[in-house]
Amino acid sequence: MTPFDGFPDNSEYTQVPNLLFGQTLEEIDDPLALKCFLRVLWLHSQKKGIRNVLTKDELLSDRTLTRVVFTPGSSTEAALGYVLDRTVGLGLLVHLRVNSDNGVFDVYVPNTEKGRSSVQSLKDSRPDLEIAEVQRSVPVARPNIFSLYEKNIGTISPLMADVLKDAEQHYPESWVEEAFSEAVALNRRSWRYIETILKRWDKERKDDGEHRGHPEKIDARERIRRHGFPGT
Repeated sequence: MTPFDGFPDNSEYTQVPNLLFGQTLEEIDDPLALKCFLRVLWLHSQKKGIRNVLTKDELLSDRTLTRVVFTPGSSTEAALGYVLDRTVGLGLLVHLRVNSDNGVFDVYVPNTEKGRSSVQSLKDSRPDLEIAEVQRSVPVARPNIFSLYEKNIGTISPLMADVLKDAEQHYPESWVEEAFSEAVALNRRSWRYIETILKRWDKERKDDGEHRGHPEKIDARERIRRHGFPGT
């Protein structure tokens, strides 16, 4: 990444609620949700007219937003949908479902005074539409192998993305999560270490004739006591 040279003197500005920079910022535990909100805030500020809401198709066509939410192994639509749900769940965006003669579609606005005014303007100008706010809920989803790697090890290269994709298809999700947890607990944050754990568990399962998962649930320290460090 090329170092940023700073904002030019003639830069334009987008209004951001001051509350975002205090307790709200402390409570946002998902960097992608924060990036998503800021991008949607800017996109909404560029809309003109009384019905300045953003459809999901518009968000999918925004190159910056789709690059922000990109997740190896997931489609762009699925990745964006997950991050939008997270951002709505945090109360940063408002999600509406609009039922019209042309079908049902989703729209989003920032959960700001201007955004909420946009929703009211849409309702006032189109009384023929059925508009309902989608209930806020933070999706409970297991972290995939890619997010675990990025969180605990670092940036994923194209070659590593292929390696992780193969591992995700071969090993159960619970194994992957536990192997990463073990590596973090022992401060051995490397894919080589994690892969060695997974390969050993796979061998133990085959040796024991098990097909449901890890042959037994023991913590990291007990496993090391029995077998030593992976690779030793």
